[in-house]
Amino acid sequence: MRNIGMPTDFLKKTSQNPVLTTIFTADPSAHVWEDGRIYIYASHDMDPARGCDLMDRYHVFSSEDMVNWVDEGEILRSDDVSWGRPEGGFMWAPDCAFRNGTYYFYYPHPSGSNWNDTWKMGVATSQHPASGFTDQGYIEGLGGFAMIDPCVLVDDDGRAYMYYGGGSRCAGGELNDDMVSLKGEMRDMEGLEDFHEAAWVFKRNVLYYLTYSDNLDNLNRMRYATSTNPLGPWTYRGIFLEPTGCSTSHGSVAQFQGQWYMFYHNQAISDQGNLRSVCIDQLFFNEDGTIQTVIQTKEGIHPVAPAPGSASNAITYSAENGTLGGNALFVTKERSNSIVSHLQTSGSYCQFDHVDGAEGGRAAIYIRYATTERLSKLHLTVNGDDLYLLNVLSAGSLEDAVGRASITVPLKPRHNNCIRFTAVSGDIYLESITVVPFTD
Repeated sequence: MRNIGMPTDFLKKTSQNPVLTTIFTADPSAHVWEDGRIYIYASHDMDPARGCDLMDRYHVFSSEDMVNWVDEGEILRSDDVSWGRPEGGFMWAPDCAFRNGTYYFYYPHPSGSNWNDTWKMGVATSQHPASGFTDQGYIEGLGGFAMIDPCVLVDDDGRAYMYYGGGSRCAGGELNDDMVSLKGEMRDMEGLEDFHEAAWVFKRNVLYYLTYSDNLDNLNRMRYATSTNPLGPWTYRGIFLEPTGCSTSHGSVAQFQGQWYMFYHNQAISDQGNLRSVCIDQLFFNEDGTIQTVIQTKEGIHPVAPAPGSASNAITYSAENGTLGGNALFVTKERSNSIVSHLQTSGSYCQFDHVDGAEGGRAAIYIRYATTERLSKLHLTVNGDDLYLLNVLSAGSLEDAVGRASITVPLKPRHNNCIRFTAVSGDIYLESITVVPFTD
């Protein structure tokens, strides 16, 4: 069993909404796999926002208690797609399926510069749920104008079905055993009312549920329909998720530890529709199988299992032992280590040299900080690679330094890594980082 514990001072009592905050994520596709963990396959709103054309670099997140989520790292980007749009970007809402020992990651991506007319359904595969994915091309016969948002259901009998849609059309069909080709033709899903996009299909007891976003102007809602057949016809049932304050709505439904959950996104952190964040709330069914309206909360979910343990291979690097540049300087705290300030000034940074990457590969970086700003941003560079802007949310006083953020990145083996943080906006004080290499 791989070691993906986390520092104990990063554990939360409730998941809180949004639940994923360090980078902007949207369109969560949730699945429970054979290892007993629940995984979120999300799209990634690149920051700074330019629009939906800039979405790229899929990340996966996992949890064993529904509250504490581990960033599993990046699994695919447009640069990895040889057949894709030459300008890149446009890595929109994905899904993942598991069959016969292989994980299949499905994602929409244009094959040409005229993006909305050239959508295809790409497939990447791996023997692991959140790493090692290699692009395998796209599914012949799928795509075309506005056809996006793949969803794959592997039914109880082992048969697999693909659903996708956009531009007010939803289609579904059966996949062959290879999971990368169609068995027959796709057909329109009949009985849906006001379909826009974001098709998601799941099964509960003998009923199949098809959820989707509607066409409410600038504030989509989530509707659903049911059927006793995986390809319909469908009976429309109503609205179960009201607008989330975001101009788009997209979500998934999954059961974990006996409870059902709704995974969705909002723009509570950024107040921008192109910089979204994943949320989770409970989902309940009535006795007749209909879905109750989801209550959106800020508290999120309570733990349904023991919290993850502390990683035995974690190494903490204090900022006071880092290398400073520009106007960055150390500020002495009364009760603990010094803390780095003035990172927001031009050319200022805090750099950690000779960071241990163990055997090399994925490593989680846990960041401790203080800021009184509602939303600040840290620029992360690893071994000279310009990687991400990280969200730094308001968190207590300088003395407390209770702010927490985490991101998973690739590291080189041994003490050959250099990690640099530069503040982009907001007054941020950096206290330390803890590095946890993944051990598979």
